[in-house]
Amino acid sequence: MTVDIAIGAMWGDEGKGRIVDYISPHYDVVCRPQAGPNAGHSLVIDGVKHVFRLIPSGILQPNTKVVLGSGMVIDLQVLHEEISALEKIGFSRFDILQRIVISDHAHVIMPYHILVDKSLDKDNKIGTTKKGIGPCYSDKINRRGVRVYDLFNEALLTEKL
Repeated sequence: MTVDIAIGAMWGDEGKGRIVDYISPHYDVVCRPQAGPNAGHSLVIDGVKHVFRLIPSGILQPNTKVVLGSGMVIDLQVLHEEISALEKIGFSRFDILQRIVISDHAHVIMPYHILVDKSLDKDNKIGTTKKGIGPCYSDKINRRGVRVYDLFNEALLTEKL
């Protein structure tokens, strides 16, 4: 089995999404191991612009599975919007959901993370995207964050919240 890695080492927008899209027809799986819904990867294919903030661009290839890894922080609203955008260009929801694998250990960006992010940036302009990514990672590091698997255990979710 061959594994290749596309790494962005210095800047946020180095064209990783385009490179992944270009090579993904040759792979069964494309994995995004970490990060959150920042500005995203924009691709223009056959005159159609696609923007991915969470889902790896390999999803555009019909036989490629994509993985949202355990190091990610996932905003479920953004994920829903990306799936809906794929449906609008002709992908079936069934196909999309069959090809997306989400780690149950990935952390979930909650609405309060976004509020905290906006509040912190208000007083100390650090250039945050105000998407809740930093506060969610802070909860992850402090072992108090909500993970995907917590969403399926009402008692545990209630305790964490």
